Amino acid sequence: MKNRWTIKGVLFTLLIFGCSCFLTKSAVAADTQSAPSMPFAIRRGTNISHWLSQSGRRGPQRREYFTKKDVQFLARLGFDHLRLPIDEEQMWDESGNKHQEAFDLLHNAIQWCQQSKLKVIVDLHILRSHHFNAKEKPLWTDPKEQEKFVDLWRDLSGELKRYSITLVAYELMNEAVADDPEDWNKLIAKAVSAIRKNEPQRKIVVGSNRWQSVNTFDQLRIPEGDRNIILSFHFYIPMLITHYQASWTGVGKYKGPVQYPGRLIDPKSIQDLSPDQAQIAKRSNGSYDRQRLEEYIRQPLSVAKRYNLPLYCGEWGAYEKCPREPRLNWYRDVHAVLEKNNIAWATWDYKGGFGLVARDKQPDKELIGILMK
Repeated sequence: MKNRWTIKGVLFTLLIFGCSCFLTKSAVAADTQSAPSMPFAIRRGTNISHWLSQSGRRGPQRREYFTKKDVQFLARLGFDHLRLPIDEEQMWDESGNKHQEAFDLLHNAIQWCQQSKLKVIVDLHILRSHHFNAKEKPLWTDPKEQEKFVDLWRDLSGELKRYSITLVAYELMNEAVADDPEDWNKLIAKAVSAIRKNEPQRKIVVGSNRWQSVNTFDQLRIPEGDRNIILSFHFYIPMLITHYQASWTGVGKYKGPVQYPGRLIDPKSIQDLSPDQAQIAKRSNGSYDRQRLEEYIRQPLSVAKRYNLPLYCGEWGAYEKCPREPRLNWYRDVHAVLEKNNIAWATWDYKGGFGLVARDKQPDKELIGILMK
């Protein structure tokens, strides 16, 4: 009889212990959901450009441009997240009604990433009231456009809050360009406040003013006490390398020789250039190496340390027309600097003009090897 009850006692104890473990784990899970900060662990990613942003593709052409196979391919390469730019004009009509097909594609992409164990940063890239390179930007002068921007985020938050906060993060806007940095800071506060009413724990990516420049990081103000912010900068220094022959830039008009590291243009070669080419060369020339590139990120690192928040380089890359050797040398150095300083990053871009996949749809194995090192 004693042994029988002893066994029962052991079984009862194990049952209680098991329930206790289950309750403890449940309590931990519940507590984690309400904790001040949840992990959104990212290290290396790429931008899915020219799909739901900066593209005239629609219908089958848009659906076929980026698919589940692309996500699986990027996961196999070793990426752990994607930055997914979306434009207002692709996602909503002028009355603010959703374009359902575009939202279906967005949901597809998030679910593909979830299946492949990739995180997603949904980046509201271009607004009707704000393009980072446009001369006129009504967002900064029209209060109605500012409220519309906040409404877009209310709508996005309502649409995407179904996804785990460990899977999806939000980036408020790509490359804000305000004449007064305080205009951007005020808009950050309004948008973050609107999102926080529904999603207090969602990670929100916030970039510096004027193209997310490293030089304006000290002007950035973050909502006080918010631990679920990721600070973001973009890195395209020096432009003579990263935007070599990029037609949409002034420096891209230069078509002469370039090199990296060291002096970008040999002064001796400038005398052989036409007057207009020589003028661009003299204005843009300089000496760059890994050490100098690292100096440029000191300000973002300092601000991130002050706020005790993670730092993210959401865009960096060199245009495909840059000569091969200096282009890859630049990638090696920027990659080394970001990795050394524990800065998560996403290249610009997957298969555009800066792509990991070339125009002939073949992966650039040498570039990918540098990034996955």
